[in-house]
Amino acid sequence: MKILDVREMTKTFGGLTAVDGLGIEIETGQILGLIGPNGAGKSTAFNCIAGVFPPTGGEIYFNGEKINGVKPWTLCRKGLERTFQIVKPFASKSVLYNVMVGAFAVTDKTAEAEAEALAVLKSLHFESRKDVRAGNLTIADRKRLEIARALATRPKILLLDEVMAGLRPAEVDEMVAIIKELRDRGITIFVIEHIMRAIMALSDRIVVIHFGRKIAEGTPDAVASDENVIKAYLGEEYVVS
Repeated sequence: MKILDVREMTKTFGGLTAVDGLGIEIETGQILGLIGPNGAGKSTAFNCIAGVFPPTGGEIYFNGEKINGVKPWTLCRKGLERTFQIVKPFASKSVLYNVMVGAFAVTDKTAEAEAEALAVLKSLHFESRKDVRAGNLTIADRKRLEIARALATRPKILLLDEVMAGLRPAEVDEMVAIIKELRDRGITIFVIEHIMRAIMALSDRIVVIHFGRKIAEGTPDAVASDENVIKAYLGEEYVVS
């Protein structure tokens, strides 16, 4: 069953076309990767799907419901949530407080929000950091906090925007394991990532965009062998392992 169906989505800013007739389908339980050069339109596509920007053209369906122009907070309550490339927690507040903010999307009771936040932190093996100020966290832990805040909203689909940027190789491997575990728990994942070994290890399918248009789609091996993808993004030195 398709959980997300994006049809001919376009987004323009004045005379600039950032996303150009993009079509994407994601089946429930899949991990779909979205890759492309810097400025290809990846984050803009995420912003349109997540309600940050209304698309200029095309249609977006979530669980069969058209969601063009639906606000982010409404989509969050429906089960569509995203993280952001630049992580901005409430720096002076604790990890637990930050995750509780996410939980208030699904409950208005403080005790329930705290219980939900603690359960999420435990599932991410992060409960030992619950009383640490968010501003004192490492980059890797801030990325984990960003995912925790999103998970506290009980998403059906989670859009992850470069959650591995800036991480060391061991931290990347740990994040890959976390994302796979989320999928195993029933959450569909749509992920933007530039770290190729991570996106290749994670994804069931990959969509490649360039100048806002889709230039390839398929399994990781098929995409990595596509001549258009090699020329536009991967480079001739990239070899599928």
